[in-house]
Amino acid sequence: MALRPERMSKVSVTGSKRVIDDVIEAAYDHHSLHVTDYDDRYEGFEPGTSLAGAEDVNERLVTVRSLESILDVSAEDADGPGKLADDALTAELEETRERVNELNDRRDELRGEIRDRQEEIDRMEPFAELGIELDLLGGYDSLEVVVGEAKPDAIEDALEAADGIDAFEVFSGGNVAAAFAAPADDAEAGVLQDALVGVDVAFLEVPDADASPADYVAELEGERADLGEELDAVDAELEEVKTEAAGFLLRAEEQLTIEAQKKQAPLSFATTENAFIAEGWIPTATVADFEAVIADAVGDHAEVEELERASFTPDGDHHVEAVADGGSSGGVAGETSASSSATTADDADREAATDGGHATHGSDDPPVVQDNGSAAGPFEVLVRGFGRPKYSEFDPTLLVFLTFPLMFGFMIGDVGYGVLYAAIGYFLYSNYEGTFRELGAVALWAGGFTVLFGIYFGIDVFGYHAYQLLPGDVHWPVDGKGLSPADIDWALSFLVASVVFGLVHLNVGHVLSFVSTYQRHDLKHALYEGGSWLLILNGAWIWIFSQHVPGPKPDFLFESFSILTFGAVSFAGFPVAVGYAAIAAVVLGVVLLAIGEPPELAEVLAPIVNAISYARIMAVLLAKGGMALAVNLLAFGAYIDDGGDGSFHFIFSADYLAEVQNTADYELVFAGMTTAFDPASIGAVGVLALVGGIVVAVVGHLVVLALGITSAGIQAVRLEYVEFFGNFYEGGGDAYTPFGYDRKHTEE
Repeated sequence: MALRPERMSKVSVTGSKRVIDDVIEAAYDHHSLHVTDYDDRYEGFEPGTSLAGAEDVNERLVTVRSLESILDVSAEDADGPGKLADDALTAELEETRERVNELNDRRDELRGEIRDRQEEIDRMEPFAELGIELDLLGGYDSLEVVVGEAKPDAIEDALEAADGIDAFEVFSGGNVAAAFAAPADDAEAGVLQDALVGVDVAFLEVPDADASPADYVAELEGERADLGEELDAVDAELEEVKTEAAGFLLRAEEQLTIEAQKKQAPLSFATTENAFIAEGWIPTATVADFEAVIADAVGDHAEVEELERASFTPDGDHHVEAVADGGSSGGVAGETSASSSATTADDADREAATDGGHATHGSDDPPVVQDNGSAAGPFEVLVRGFGRPKYSEFDPTLLVFLTFPLMFGFMIGDVGYGVLYAAIGYFLYSNYEGTFRELGAVALWAGGFTVLFGIYFGIDVFGYHAYQLLPGDVHWPVDGKGLSPADIDWALSFLVASVVFGLVHLNVGHVLSFVSTYQRHDLKHALYEGGSWLLILNGAWIWIFSQHVPGPKPDFLFESFSILTFGAVSFAGFPVAVGYAAIAAVVLGVVLLAIGEPPELAEVLAPIVNAISYARIMAVLLAKGGMALAVNLLAFGAYIDDGGDGSFHFIFSADYLAEVQNTADYELVFAGMTTAFDPASIGAVGVLALVGGIVVAVVGHLVVLALGITSAGIQAVRLEYVEFFGNFYEGGGDAYTPFGYDRKHTEE
């Protein structure tokens, strides 16, 4: 694990075009070179062109992906890795293409015919509902006829009030009406439709068919059913083809993808008629091995040159250490800024890092290879949610690994919920890859800390203090989460603990800012930009926890340390002298800030506000504990013993409820749903109450479980992103994408 990404080196591969294929093959198999695109910056050089056969490979790759889309092939359909010769790929691909295209064309044809039948049915069904033969709905010399979807009464009212119509008749069926009208002698053509202008009617065109509407609809439905059966047969045959060809298509796609990448690689190279130059970034630790691989492939027909080694600085650029031994992986000659080694007016080119070498393609920053190990590695998903670290920045993944599960577990603090979170995490981790697997690992850690804090909070299991079930006079050191009347001191102590954690968290961020600024500039700038905030933050809070001016400072600020440590640590506050020193530190911090960063004086209270922001940890703890308690109260009821001086105790049964009600020292909080069930006299109401109470308990705790993710998880992430990252971290780095491919479906 490290706070810095893996160190990178810029290398070039220069060689004759006669060996470009072999160099590409060797570099691809080594799978370590992050290639830098050439951008037309050198006279006499131009971007390379694809190797011979690239167009054919791309065409076949498009064909394979089209077939996968038609057959709905996914990675889950793989039948294991295997070898695939080029001849076999070509022959089987052509055979599969012809078979799938034939079936797919037939499927499209059948779907079109079914769609046509359905449209005809939709057009004919209104006339079938009307129940009038089609030949009776037109062809008259003395009558006008319209058919439409409308209310018959509305049509009749409109025709009765219309001029130019001597007589009419309206027939209806379903929501379809047919109006027959005899126009007056002096009426113009279309008088019937004109009379219905104000009526809400959707006119229908009378189909041209010989059969009755009902018979025609039945005939169309039969044809549609026959076409549907044929379509099902085609779909089944396509499914058979998918079963047979899925593994082949996945292997073919992978193999053709690899071939396409290799053949298109020269597009990123700088080339002349006889030579090529490829540049890129590679982990410094693998440079020697990369050189050996290229040498084994082409001998002295190509040369690998280590141009520079990027060192870590936090200013958005990177310094480079020139390599002066002719391109070998050793022999650092000195460190110089990339911007100071410019050889052109726009500082775009950097001078060669080796004797007799050439300038690099451009001033691109190194890609980022995060190196956080197997434990902290999954937490990179949370860091990437904010932004991948720049090569020049500290990688905060390790710190997120150390703090996020701690905050999450403290805010939930329940053995039952913790076990469920861990189970969800294990499911994701075991059944998925990529982001879901990483989130599963995060959930496992968060669930584990939730269990630990659940034990600390009184062996909480879904809001119930399990220590109360233990035999004998057992009392757990932490009696709940500060939710009962007797536990207010614990709630205040958790407030102090949250703020103290925030102070530690913020100090780490400001220290990293101080170190970054020192590396970028000097001690003076580090004191102005980072040291000032450290002095203000620590000075202000040390004064708050001191005995200087004790009047306005509540006692729980000091008593909390003894409560949280079960009396092992007592703290009466820092001495008055320390309080004075703290005030001096704040003043000094403000002065340094005013000298170095005057505009930031407007945020001089930020260290106090940001630390108080961590009080949300305690707030979520009480909120989630209160929700779990409320669920248990509704389901099982609870009472307080010793006249209100004790904790909540759940009731569960009718007999126990009666005992609580008859005991003077017990104060009933809520009777609970399940206490209506009496095993001695089982009744419908009691059974219903028992079932309802169990349902309320299960559903309620599932809701609390889900809200734990959205509240505790989001609040913990917010504290990481805003309060912590805001002090030293920007993000925005480039991902490391080495030239090569991780095979899943094919073998070498």
